Amino acid sequence: MRWPRLRTFMPKSLFGRSLLIIVLPVAMMQIAVTYTFFDAHWTTVTSRLADGVAGDVAVVMDLYEQAPGPNRAEQLHPFTSRTMQIAMTLEPGEVLPSTVRSSFFRVLDRTLRRALASKLNHEFWFDTTRYPAYVEIRIQVDAGVLRLIVPRDRVFATTGHIFLFWIVVATLLLTAVSLIYIRNQARPIERLADAAERFGRGQDAPHFKPTGAREVRQAAQAFIDMRRRIKRQIDQRTTLLASVSHDLRTPLTRLKLQLAMMSREDEDINAMRADVEAMEMVLGEYLDFARGVASEEPEPADIGELVSEIVEQTARGGANVTAQIQSDADLVLSVRASALSRCMQNLISNAVAHADKVAVSARRENGAIFVDVEDDGPGIAEDQREEAFRPFARLDEARNANKGGVGLGLAIARDVARGHGGDITLSESEMGGLRARLRLPT
Repeated sequence: MRWPRLRTFMPKSLFGRSLLIIVLPVAMMQIAVTYTFFDAHWTTVTSRLADGVAGDVAVVMDLYEQAPGPNRAEQLHPFTSRTMQIAMTLEPGEVLPSTVRSSFFRVLDRTLRRALASKLNHEFWFDTTRYPAYVEIRIQVDAGVLRLIVPRDRVFATTGHIFLFWIVVATLLLTAVSLIYIRNQARPIERLADAAERFGRGQDAPHFKPTGAREVRQAAQAFIDMRRRIKRQIDQRTTLLASVSHDLRTPLTRLKLQLAMMSREDEDINAMRADVEAMEMVLGEYLDFARGVASEEPEPADIGELVSEIVEQTARGGANVTAQIQSDADLVLSVRASALSRCMQNLISNAVAHADKVAVSARRENGAIFVDVEDDGPGIAEDQREEAFRPFARLDEARNANKGGVGLGLAIARDVARGHGGDITLSESEMGGLRARLRLPT
């Protein structure tokens, strides 16, 4: 049998581990101090006090035994009260109680019982719980029960409770200070992680500022510089592609107009028109791939409605595609609707191009929204599924990614999905073909 490792029980968060580092030594120190106090001081003092009281009780018994009886108890009461602080009465005909009432601190009872047993030759009974400030001791004698009332502070060291109280208070105060301090140290790291996650989803965090310890501020500043460089690179890429688009679309438009004005129809003219349309389509895919999700701000959108609209548009084109939306789930998510629509359109179009039947579903599960696109086509071999996401990838003839495009559809879809903090995975469909699963974290 293998025992679980200690690290499996350790806190996983920085806050938990830091708290453990500070609180555990404090707790161990308090336990050690408490044990040392009780073992070396409090127990010793209590034992000596109990021995002293037991000795006084033995003296009282010796005085009583000189002339036992009710009158003797009344005669001794003023003397014992004045000199020993012990009040005594005789209850004729009574016997000792059969029940034992134990104190919360059982060591008190054990100490007193041991001291009385060593000093007395009579049966006795005592109660340390009935009176807050006194201890009752009963001794069986021939005439009945001799009842003695002794002040509690003569029997036990009462400072032990005060010591425990301050130990607990000090522990709670130190723990509270540790919680506040560690929380203030962990919060900047949590904000940095949140800003990084938001940036990974394509969402900006304009109010994020470096705070916390020096090392945390350095990491936050490095993240801000990295984010600035990445945004500048994305902006430069988008600007470059926009310029290329403008420069290339103008001559393409002129070519289309010139071809449209030609009156004759032959194979060369039709081939030229097809080439121009292909160039325009390729240019559009290039721009979609390069533009990504940089030019759109996220807004709340119903993923189920987006899926239904895309499926309806595709079905109007003659494709056999159906949609199944989870009706009892909240599928609203803050996304870049246009980019996400392009992502799902690419997935559905890819499935329609290679299959006769396509099924699309959307649901919420385990803190994420899933959109599955399944088909009954030839599918993609398992060892080629990651290759399918590479730009301009060419797969085998069973499912050629270059059919009707240039191989950027899945690359664009995954780029959009990861820009929202999610991903796209490919697997085998229950329909016999390919299943593309889009995951969007909520």
